[in-house]
Amino acid sequence: MKSLVELLVKALVDNPDGVNVTETSGNSITVVEISVAADDVGKIIGKEGRIANAIRTVVKAAGAKQNKKVTVEIVTDDKQPQ
Repeated sequence: MKSLVELLVKALVDNPDGVNVTETSGNSITVVEISVAADDVGKIIGKEGRIANAIRTVVKAAGAKQNKKVTVEIVTDDKQPQ
């Protein structure tokens, strides 16, 4: 799953070197976390979250094909006060 998500995300962003994808497998679920450069967060989320939902749909379909539950999380590292 990690390679699939990494391929999708790197195709969407302006700075593919800033993409970091981690995969954590548990007993019943696999969590894929996406971290991108601050300038590219909007490109991954999309208007009203449409791109993020599309990524999640593709990954869930690929996971279902392998009889796995997979969830995708977009992680931001904003340390600045809002």
